[in-house]
Amino acid sequence: MAFHADDPRAKLAPAAPAKAAPVTAFAGADYARFYSEPPQDNEPLVRTWYARGQNFLVAFSDVKAGAKLARSNHPDEYCVLLPDATTDARLSALGETVETPGNSIAFMPPGDSEVVAAQDGRIIRIFSTVANDLAARCANAASYAKPHPNVALLQPWPQPRGGWKIRRYSLDVTEGEGRFGRIFRCTNLMINMLDPRDGVRDIAKLSPHHHDDFEQGSLVIDGAYIHDIRWPWTPDMRIWREDEHEFMAAPSLTVIPPPSVHTSRSVVPGLNQMIDIFSPPRLDFSNKPGWVINADDYPMPGETA
Repeated sequence: MAFHADDPRAKLAPAAPAKAAPVTAFAGADYARFYSEPPQDNEPLVRTWYARGQNFLVAFSDVKAGAKLARSNHPDEYCVLLPDATTDARLSALGETVETPGNSIAFMPPGDSEVVAAQDGRIIRIFSTVANDLAARCANAASYAKPHPNVALLQPWPQPRGGWKIRRYSLDVTEGEGRFGRIFRCTNLMINMLDPRDGVRDIAKLSPHHHDDFEQGSLVIDGAYIHDIRWPWTPDMRIWREDEHEFMAAPSLTVIPPPSVHTSRSVVPGLNQMIDIFSPPRLDFSNKPGWVINADDYPMPGETA
């Protein structure tokens, strides 16, 4: 890891040595530019773009008031993000209805559920790829015709304390001491609402790092970023890859594969906002006291529900 000293991740415990299997193949990064590609769903009240990683997928929707986003017999939990304070929604599942203000994150239980937009705006849903019908709709579905190398498959974490229900949390969270963004988790996802950046990131304070065996989804919802990605050299030169420096405006999803070294930098004036997605939840982030805001609701492996 090469985090800048000011980065809270610099205090993470180093990974155990020899954790990952030897690399014999690489997957490339996936880039989905929702702003320049046609939506997979195009209806009068909602347009939705889908893109995926190995274990997670993003459904990014531009909605009009009254738009309904429904799931029938959904197999596992999923996330609903209302990133704008001006867009509220009504969430329904398991006979429960929760009127949810904008600037919120919620986790929806398995089964039948519905999200209804109260105003025009953006609604982001994040699923695991256990939902085969949604995985097939993704613009980059062909990239995952075979599982990507080096990525550990999803093993869900324990069920939430108190059982299945809609769980809503405000994104208006005060900064905790040393906290890295605003991190929430459920049984199959970890969502980090990174702190907004005003303007261009200082290129003398970047944080190139890698993950041994999990992908990172970087969802840009405001502004624009360049994702700098470098694949390590291996004894087999035939699998070496060129560096990538990919410009991604909002809205867009970049899926960064392990064990590539990567960092991201905001590159336009004004508001730049990015959301990091992991599946399953990260144990290192979860082990940092106070980092996962809803940790009391979701036990870690080995803890009792």
